[in-house]
Amino acid sequence: MIMHTLTHFRLCPFSRSIRIALNELGFEVALEEERPWEGRPQFLALNPAGELPILQLADGPMLCGAYAISEYLAALPHDTQDHVPLVMLFPGTLDDKAEVRRLVDWFHRKFDREVTREILHEKVYGRLRTGGDTHTPDAEVMRAVRANLRYHLKYLDFLSHQRPWLAGDQLSFADLAAAAHLSSIDYLDEIRWNDVPAAKSWYMRLKSRRAMRSILADRLPGQPPPPHYADLDF
Repeated sequence: MIMHTLTHFRLCPFSRSIRIALNELGFEVALEEERPWEGRPQFLALNPAGELPILQLADGPMLCGAYAISEYLAALPHDTQDHVPLVMLFPGTLDDKAEVRRLVDWFHRKFDREVTREILHEKVYGRLRTGGDTHTPDAEVMRAVRANLRYHLKYLDFLSHQRPWLAGDQLSFADLAAAAHLSSIDYLDEIRWNDVPAAKSWYMRLKSRRAMRSILADRLPGQPPPPHYADLDF
């Protein structure tokens, strides 16, 4: 049986957002893990940009990047699939879709640039690059990034107070993108959830979805998550 294949890294937030989306849409995929910083020729042959994720559809195109993949999946006609999607990635009116895309951009660009990318570099990628535990996170960088994180969490808490889901009345790819970034840094115990109760309640609902199960099962060798990471009632 030919399956779809997703090339990813387990804590990469862009990869996680697509994994969650595929789970929500009912796609079964084979996962192939890649360490993009190694710059393997075989990986660069798949995506010369050297970035994750990459989705190879069975008997279909190869899609590179969370933006291209999410838009492709959202545009698939329902009647060409062998299932009915449980969610719409970009639901609602044109205005609603624009708000979803604004928040996806917020998390996949602004949040990643100011928070996720730096935390992963300091606490995960640096250690993996050196092949051991000799890498020590830069204290000044982490202090600045944690200040940025508090700002973003306050905004997330505000949105969670105002709306059932981040972009409006329906679950959307905005929620999945946000959950991807937050789950990556929550694995590293960087979020003080009790400071943002509305955001915590929103995230608890996300964690309870079937689509999050594989994400919450992720583990890095030698770097386990905190006890609350996979706890649905944390």
